[in-house]
Amino acid sequence: MRRIRLLSLLMLLCYYSCTQKGKNNNPGFDNATEERIDRIISNLFVEPHLNGVYQKINLYERLKFYHTPGVSIAVINDGKVEWARGFGLKEYGGKDTVNIHTLFQAGSVSKPVFALLVMKLVQEGRIDLDTDVNTYLKTWKVPGNDGWQPVVTLRQLLSHTAGATVHGFPGYMEGEAVPTLQQVLNGEAPANTSPVKITSMPGTVHRYSGGGFTAAQVTVIDHIGEPLPRIANRYLFEPLGLSLSTYEQPLPPGKIKNSAAGHTKKYLPVKGRFYTYPEMAAAGLWTTPTELAAILIEINMALKDSSAVLAKAPVSEMLTPQPVANYIGIGFYFEGSGDDLRIHHDGWDEGFVAQFKMYVKDGKGAVVMLNSNEGYDLMGEIFRAIAHEYDWPGYLPPQENIIRNSREHNALTGTYYDEAGNHVRITGDNEMYLVYNNQNPMRLQMTKAGHFVSPVINMAVTFDEQAGKLTLRQGWNQKLFKRKNN
Repeated sequence: MRRIRLLSLLMLLCYYSCTQKGKNNNPGFDNATEERIDRIISNLFVEPHLNGVYQKINLYERLKFYHTPGVSIAVINDGKVEWARGFGLKEYGGKDTVNIHTLFQAGSVSKPVFALLVMKLVQEGRIDLDTDVNTYLKTWKVPGNDGWQPVVTLRQLLSHTAGATVHGFPGYMEGEAVPTLQQVLNGEAPANTSPVKITSMPGTVHRYSGGGFTAAQVTVIDHIGEPLPRIANRYLFEPLGLSLSTYEQPLPPGKIKNSAAGHTKKYLPVKGRFYTYPEMAAAGLWTTPTELAAILIEINMALKDSSAVLAKAPVSEMLTPQPVANYIGIGFYFEGSGDDLRIHHDGWDEGFVAQFKMYVKDGKGAVVMLNSNEGYDLMGEIFRAIAHEYDWPGYLPPQENIIRNSREHNALTGTYYDEAGNHVRITGDNEMYLVYNNQNPMRLQMTKAGHFVSPVINMAVTFDEQAGKLTLRQGWNQKLFKRKNN
């Protein structure tokens, strides 16, 4: 009995020690903020199968469901980090808890940070966005195609509009030979990806390309004459006071203890804890949500002309939609519009996922990083909970209100046809129903004027009453129907 009591006491002391260690690196906040944190982690917005219909589930339950050891979160409100905290473990089966200093691989979130570094070099007059990169390149050149030499710029490479190939990079596990950047770009062994080439007319189409960012990485290295980690430290991380973030690959031994270990699925650990990515600009950043949030805040400050590090003009240019695609700037993607405009990007390395979102105008946002690929969908659940708590405009679907206006019904009722002859019939009096071909009638609910959703399947319906058109959306797919009056 005495041995059992002693063992129980030792286990309790161990648990207390581990949790206190986590608390020391996960600072406490005032009561109101702590209540907000508790509401968020207790009520993740889990979308089971219907668009806009959510269940509320605890964060720790979802970590277990997605076989994800740990997550780190930073929330930006009113242009500052309102809170940041780690949850769970750095490595499955271990005792070290995730805290605000724990390093995660950022995956493709490396790209917008690298793009910001380039804009800082532009600000310093060290490099130009619209000069042919072959002017700067020394150790590699953008290859020609059967006698035709494309002219490619940093603006195009950083906005995925250069027509470059190679979508992403799988990385190199412990014990594998790591190629040089030139071998990566040429697709030569031991590189595990194809050569980077220009296969579309530069400046005409958007095509996501990690290969293009790697070409931009070599451009900066060749022109500045230093390794990328040193350039990033000098021009971006040190001026912003970011002591943890680094592009070093592999991660230096002195920082490994402070890092999370990657996991793929079912808690399966990555061999050697993490992969190496010589394609640093595309996938090689190590950082924390707190330091990523600091970068986003500095961008917001620059737009208000109040940053001591970044100038307004280059940052504004960075966040200007490109002519080829209005949803991409220089390094950043856009969602929403007007006052609801958000910049965002996500990332995926072997064993790690990450995502950030920030409202350009109001300085609201968040950064989420996890040490499991299986936890990718969990990020969306966390963001929805944060958006609900902080009332992010235009993020969550509005409350569904059933239309009960027969006059408005009459204006929309009728039969609509697509080019293939499929038809949608809109009927109803006090409630609106949709009939697709020979399907049974389905009730619609209004979200706002002219916009409806189905309460039973993932389907949205939008009316253009003046043009007599109906658009039926299901996920990324949409079909246009034109009206024929009954």
